[in-house]
Amino acid sequence: MGNNRDSNRIIIDKDRNNVEVWEDLVNIKDLVLSLLICSVTTLVGYFIAPNDPPKPLFFGLGGAIIGFIICSILVKPKRTFQDAEDDE
Repeated sequence: MGNNRDSNRIIIDKDRNNVEVWEDLVNIKDLVLSLLICSVTTLVGYFIAPNDPPKPLFFGLGGAIIGFIICSILVKPKRTFQDAEDDE
């Protein structure tokens, strides 16, 4: 196992208010919004579950999935792809 410290670096792009996390640029506002939505939906699912042993786990996972769906609708990707023509 190698010690790769470059994957944990944080680079702030001041022009677009982005942060590099795991070699990908992420908008700080969208990241915080997504974390809040997923945390709230997971906790709501956990706390509304009946107190039987496996149900809080399943309700919490269901809340996390609902939060993921909400975030995927609200936060749109910011990437643009450009086709590069090969010279071959």
